[in-house]
Amino acid sequence: MLVKITSKRQVTFPARVLDALGVAPGDQLELEEGPDGFTLRARRVNPARLAPLRGKLQRTDTPFDIESFRDEPRDPTLRD
Repeated sequence: MLVKITSKRQVTFPARVLDALGVAPGDQLELEEGPDGFTLRARRVNPARLAPLRGKLQRTDTPFDIESFRDEPRDPTLRD
């Protein structure tokens, strides 16, 4: 399978490849260099890194609304 590289060095993968990897917009892909070339794999969340949050997050009956979260004012000094 061939993919085209744009002048901005971007690549678009066919949907069936991304579906097979189980990735969606916003997810990350990891390229790992090996002796035979590069391996592409989906970047998975390491559950061990989430362990410190256990018991610190409040459960709610209402689903999280990303749009209202984005509209809330934020302290600009907290941006990375």
